[in-house]
Amino acid sequence: MYFDSKCNCSCMPDINKNDEAFPPQHQNRQPGFEYVMNPQPVSECGKTCRKLEHKVALITGGDSGIGRAVAYDFVKEGACVAIVYYDEELDAKETAERIRGLGGKSLLMRGDLKDKSFARYCVDKTVSYFGNLDILVNNHAVQYVQRSILDISQEQLECTFRTNVFSFFYLIQSALPYMGEGSSIINTTSVTAYQGNKDLIDYSATKGAIVALTRSLSLSLADKGIRVNGVAPGPIWTPLIPASYSAEEVAAFGKKTSHVPMNRAGQPCEVSPCYVFLASDDSRYMTGQVLHPNGGTIVGS
Repeated sequence: MYFDSKCNCSCMPDINKNDEAFPPQHQNRQPGFEYVMNPQPVSECGKTCRKLEHKVALITGGDSGIGRAVAYDFVKEGACVAIVYYDEELDAKETAERIRGLGGKSLLMRGDLKDKSFARYCVDKTVSYFGNLDILVNNHAVQYVQRSILDISQEQLECTFRTNVFSFFYLIQSALPYMGEGSSIINTTSVTAYQGNKDLIDYSATKGAIVALTRSLSLSLADKGIRVNGVAPGPIWTPLIPASYSAEEVAAFGKKTSHVPMNRAGQPCEVSPCYVFLASDDSRYMTGQVLHPNGGTIVGS
């Protein structure tokens, strides 16, 4: 779902009053398809100021959800975007079509980022296609609900860590040779890294690892002028939700049972401005930090 890119705040979707529950629904696959969701996530919210003119960004998980919203915002701010996705072909094509409609340029790459060679390919292809790489957004993830740690198989544990953590390392290692002073790396972590989640133990552990990666890498790259920051969303309406939870749990997503002070789930376009801020010169004095668009949940830092 999107809105006129020329509109001002007066015609933005009235998300704040959208306190109705989501219809029960479930998708029996990870990380889920956006095109079958009801309602579809809101991917665009407002006008822009061309803060990323002539920049090139590589966004993983950019076909849908938060990644799609980030791609739209980046394009509106003047950036070209390379989008990596797993196998969500229709979502990816819809994202690319919208980017064209916005007058932007995009590059789609399909594959599995658990494969180090594919991660390297994505970076090399982006630089070959656009000429440079200024912004890396590590955003893709999977999560599998298990009621007990005893139910987490070795296969699930390895899949979750290889998808959510190992691939971040692969992408960063491949991207750094092309990135110079003023470049930005943005990692998507989660409120679960700070609060924990009793049903998402391995996922929460990967998100904690991403926080530590962000902080450590920021120290390592500070003298090179490359900033490393993170975003820790709370409950956001993305394909990962119906792909993870039962229809009944989806219907309660983001409500009081989730302990969100604002008593609703967020939309991707309410998270994506954090990435614009961290990618732009507006945040030139920030590195090693994490922003928390989470509906009012108080976390440590």
